[in-house]
Amino acid sequence: MYSDNNIVFNCIQRAHGNFLENYPQFLFLLLVGGLSHPRLSSAGGVIYLVGRIAYALGYSTGDPQKRMRGMFMHFGILTLVYTTAHFATNLLGWF
Repeated sequence: MYSDNNIVFNCIQRAHGNFLENYPQFLFLLLVGGLSHPRLSSAGGVIYLVGRIAYALGYSTGDPQKRMRGMFMHFGILTLVYTTAHFATNLLGWF
């Protein structure tokens, strides 16, 4: 899956693999959090996806340090975790 002499290809491959590893969790949080907070969840999803694009574009330059440009994607995922947790606590009747 990786090249022995092409570092740019390897960076692109790793960015793609990292996206595929995190995509199921993102979809789950987006779906469940969107049941109670559709607008907030959609905003968090957009922030996450734009951050993923910035991450992939930075990483695909061949300099792995440039992937840090997309770290704001974590604000989106934290928003989705909040909306999912709020939905779960409402279902359980805790609040």
